[in-house]
Amino acid sequence: MRWIYYDPLFEVDQVVPSVRTSSPWAGHNKFAYDLVTFFKPNTLVELGTYYGSSFYSFCQAVKDEQLPTQCTAIDTWQGDPHGGYYGENVFETVTNVLDTCYPGIGKTIRSTFDDALNQFEDESIDLLHIDGFHTFEAVSHDYVTWLPKLKKNGIILFHDIAVFENGFGVHLLWDTLKAQYPHLEFSHSYGLGVLFPKGHEEKFENVLTKNKELQQKYGG
Repeated sequence: MRWIYYDPLFEVDQVVPSVRTSSPWAGHNKFAYDLVTFFKPNTLVELGTYYGSSFYSFCQAVKDEQLPTQCTAIDTWQGDPHGGYYGENVFETVTNVLDTCYPGIGKTIRSTFDDALNQFEDESIDLLHIDGFHTFEAVSHDYVTWLPKLKKNGIILFHDIAVFENGFGVHLLWDTLKAQYPHLEFSHSYGLGVLFPKGHEEKFENVLTKNKELQQKYGG
């Protein structure tokens, strides 16, 4: 199966244009779309959503490809010391976008990541995106506690692997993990790590040899 570079229309742009354009995740939207289209996960979970730029990219691919993927965004929608704290309007915006653009595709769980763990069986998640509190201790905790939920050949995404200041420690965990497991990585838009900690489907064999090409295509 060949990896395809799409040029999708993200419906959220018609509802709240600033969500994608102002997001730290903006440079990864097309990769996220292409990844879901290629991987076709059954269950996708995001830890840390904020306004939803990354989550809508996943949902758009599911909608366009008519996939049966269950997409779940988990967040308190209260903020944290790194991203700042915010009001109820953020969650209201996310709810509005999902209801308008992705009904029946994306759902939310408003809780801490730990409190949501028991809502997922072990080895039930195909694609996990970790983008919560970014200290080394916090992201390591999220990785360790959610790893059992990941299926064989599942994928974990880590945002902010290229941030080295203000107490961000994702890069420290990423450096350890990428030395152990197959992976892809991008340095633009604060960095994105793509980890295969439980093996990978055969169709990814060729993709994993094309990290430089992918970096050029998505990183500009």
